[in-house]
Parts: sequence; structure tokens; C-alpha cells
Amino acid sequence: MKTHRLLPLLLLAPLALLSSAPDRPLAAADANLSKIKLPAGFSITYFAQNVKSARELAVGPDGTVYVGSRDAGKVYALPDRNKDGKADEVITIANGLNGPNGVAVRNGSLYVAEVNRITRYDNIAQKLKQPPKPVLVFDQLLNNEWHGYRYIAFGPDGKLYVPVGAPCNTCIPSEPVIGTITRMNADGTGQEVFAQGVRNTVGFDWSPVDKVLWFTDNGRDQLGDNLPADELNRAPNAGLHFGFPYFFAGDVPDPEFGQGRSAATYTKPARKLGPHVAALGMKFYTGKKFPATYRNQIFIPEHGSWNRSSKLGYRISLVRLDASGKQAKSYETFAEGWLQGQKSWGRPVCLLVLPDGSMLVSDDLNDAVYRISYKG
Repeated sequence: MKTHRLLPLLLLAPLALLSSAPDRPLAAADANLSKIKLPAGFSITYFAQNVKSARELAVGPDGTVYVGSRDAGKVYALPDRNKDGKADEVITIANGLNGPNGVAVRNGSLYVAEVNRITRYDNIAQKLKQPPKPVLVFDQLLNNEWHGYRYIAFGPDGKLYVPVGAPCNTCIPSEPVIGTITRMNADGTGQEVFAQGVRNTVGFDWSPVDKVLWFTDNGRDQLGDNLPADELNRAPNAGLHFGFPYFFAGDVPDPEFGQGRSAATYTKPARKLGPHVAALGMKFYTGKKFPATYRNQIFIPEHGSWNRSSKLGYRISLVRLDASGKQAKSYETFAEGWLQGQKSWGRPVCLLVLPDGSMLVSDDLNDAVYRISYKG
């Protein structure tokens, strides 16, 4: 896979820049993928390798996949021109950025969210090898790396949704915008708070059934191995408060800030997830290639715990909804194997449903993007 694509990439250098990560031996890569357990009929392959610190994913109208990063400071483009389910090359379209985790595409423009600002690259698909100068969209984000890595997406209302995580494990927000999900117009004007009491969301999506926002939220640390659970939340309207910093998972009071407050004041999660699993880029499956039982259901990449004596997460979970699409009825493992014993070789971050119905998964530890497909 990787070996036969390396020569054309080198011939394109320096315009088509490879990740600085060393190439992994093909046999070792395949050995890792063989560890992933999936339901019958599903398979996983590499869509791209050597995508350093791969984080949020977005796809353009022509099928080019864009990838943000965290530690690498880069934004990548992964074109698959021959539609064979593998990226033709890894192109670095931006470098030296401040934690450019978030990417979104609208009207042919690529939006990139750094810790402190959002920029836009216009007509990007025609300029992958010679990217345009970025246009500043918004530069008033809280410039703090603690929970400052942005997951961004355009909602059904055409607005850009941008979270502002708490710059702490737990604390009283010093500004109203802290611990929220905000939204703004595509040109950066009109910023407003949509949801409050959100400690740190790095993943959200809108239901294909009723266009309601759902999002994951990471619980606080240092309350022990099993408290609190991470959250899957549903926000049917603006102005709801989801508990931070007073309550976590709907019913776990913060030892310092929850005293004297009622959990009933705050919106409870639609579903409790595993404790400290670091649930990130959730996605509704809207394709048609997976069996019907998976359609319009929620897939959640769990990046994996650090504040736990026994590691948990490092997998993709599935939350099944009831017939109304409004209530979560089950929580189960869909894909696992990135954690072997207590040693991890990969950490799933973000999901993307491609037009062909397959699903991409980014991994910022293995520096890769995988493709999960179903053949029955």
C-alpha cells in the first residue's frame, strides 16, 4: 500500500509535502490492523499513513479529505482521484499553525480552527499544491491550549459551531464564553453562545432525523477510576446548561463547586459513556453501505483514558437510538484493538462518512487515517 505510492510522492516534492513522521514498514502496519476487531462483514484498511497527529476530518465536494492536526501544526489534504479507497498522496497545505485541530468545508472553502483563531482557504480544491493565503475569519478565541483544540462544523442553520473548552480541570468560568459551544456566521460575525456548562467537547453532529445537535463532553479528572462518566448530550434548542462545573454526567456533583446546587437544574446527558474514555468526534452514520441497523446511529471514537489506573477506551463505540431518533437505548463497542493489554498503538479521534458509504477514522498516535467498509 504505502511502498508503491511513495515514488510519485517523492517526485512531487517539495510541492507535495509528506508528513515528517518516518514511514512504517508495511508488514508492521498490516500486523496492527489485524488486531482490530469489527462486526462480521466489516473490514478496515489504511486510507492514508504518515499523517502526523491526524485529528478532525472533513471532505470537499470533489471528495478530497482534509485533516487537521494538534501537535504537528499542519493541515493536510488527502485526494483519492481514482476512487480506490486509498489516498493518492499526503499533501501539507498549511504548516506552523497553533494546534489546527479543526477543519470544515463550505462553498469550496476550507475553514481551519487553531487554538486562537479561525482562518479560511478559498477555492482550496484547485490549489492544493499552491494553497492561497488564508483569510482571517475570527481571532477572538480563548488562547489556552488546555481544552483549546477546536472541533468545528457547519450546522443545518449555516452557522459555524465552535466550542470554547474550560482552561482547567474544573473551575468557575472567568468569562461567559468559557465552557460553551458557540456559533457564528460564516464570516465570523455574530458570535453567540448556543450551549453552556460544556467542559470540553471535541465532537458534535446533527441528527439526520430532526437536525438536532448532539455532542460528546469529557468529564473532569481526579475523581477516581470510575467517576465521572463521559457524556453524550442532545441539545434540541439553544440556551441549555449541561452542568459544568457543578455537576458531571448529570448526577455527579463537583466536590468543590457542586455543594448546595440541584442536579435537576441542569440538562442530563442523553447517554452516559465510559469513565475517562475521552469520547471525541461523534458522527451519525448517514451512508447506505452499512447494514440498515447502523443507519442514523451514533458512532463515537474514544481516544482513551489517561487518568485511570486501568486504561479504558481506545475504541469506537456505537450508541443505538430508538425509533424516534431522540432517545439513546444502548451503548456498545463497534471496533476495538488499538489497546492491547495496557499498551496502546493507536488512538481514534474523528470519524467521517464518505459519499461511498464507507467511514474514515483518524488516529493521532499511529499518524494514520483508516477506512472502514462493509461488504457483507
